[in-house]
Amino acid sequence: MDKQHTNINTQSTIIITGAAGFIGSCMAQYLNEKGYENIIIVDDFGVEDKRKNWEDKKFTYAIERYSLFDWLELHKPKIDLVLHIGARTDTTEFNYEIHKELNFEYSKKIWHYCTAQQVPLIYASSAATYGAGELGYNDDHDIIEKLHPLNPYGVSKNEFDKLALQQINQPPFWAGLKFFNVYGPNESHKGRMASVIFHSFNQIKKDGVVRLFKSHKPEFADGEQLRDFIYVKDVLKIMYWMMQKSSSGGMTVDCNEQSSPGVICNLEPGIYNIGTGKARTFNDLVKATYAGLGKEPFIVYIDMPEDIRDKYQYFTEANMQKLRNAGYNEPFYSLEDGVADYVSGYLNKEKIW
Repeated sequence: MDKQHTNINTQSTIIITGAAGFIGSCMAQYLNEKGYENIIIVDDFGVEDKRKNWEDKKFTYAIERYSLFDWLELHKPKIDLVLHIGARTDTTEFNYEIHKELNFEYSKKIWHYCTAQQVPLIYASSAATYGAGELGYNDDHDIIEKLHPLNPYGVSKNEFDKLALQQINQPPFWAGLKFFNVYGPNESHKGRMASVIFHSFNQIKKDGVVRLFKSHKPEFADGEQLRDFIYVKDVLKIMYWMMQKSSSGGMTVDCNEQSSPGVICNLEPGIYNIGTGKARTFNDLVKATYAGLGKEPFIVYIDMPEDIRDKYQYFTEANMQKLRNAGYNEPFYSLEDGVADYVSGYLNKEKIW
């Protein structure tokens, strides 16, 4: 199949699924600020808690999630890029069929559409696919078949990654992004699944105390569980950079302004880790949240709920070499700087981005 590559510019038409959610709504805002307004946002818009995330964005159409493919078939718009960010992300939902419907079956329809129409595709995978990290956190394609996620959410994401790698017919460019622990504005609707920063901020405001899970493994002290926390603004920059590279189908091309001068990009289709490459403790995270509020930390440790105790990741750290080798050389927010921006710029002002 001949691959038609499109220059993705501010006149391009872009679909964003999950556009009422956390990362999707932030991406819509990021693109608006770059001058992109021909955006088709897709989500379940009946969720009132999400309304503030999307209603002030600039877009051309808002399409209900399960109406998307009928709408595309009826109107046959020329689409230049699909950002498939929408997913069922609740790691405490243990009914696999719920995750399978949206994270696998729906994603498969997105893939087939992008392949048939030759539209570049960037989709959300997850670090939850790595399970307990027995095989490390390397985004090598040859380990994906061997991974053992700890929950149905991670299983559903890994099943789609496996499917994508098996396909002979593909979009002109595609990338599956294994998001690690993303935090930032527009996540208040996520409830229990919102970031520890969000919950810490609210606990500090309420009674000055942050409650963290005790460790149930002797090799980890309480609060010293480690995760790779990445600020959503870094995630958006990476996706935007990939958008520009997708115009050439991932071929070797000169890098844009978000790479070091003289660097040649070689962004190949495939699976990419999206983290900082540096694990930090939950204690560090909470201390940074207190610092953002100008307060001294006060942390107490509580038992981890039994329903997640044996499904809990105690350590994650993205190997970021593949993305760096592809030519992306922007520095990441430090944990302290990212949390300070989130707390002072958004949480403290009750501001949506």
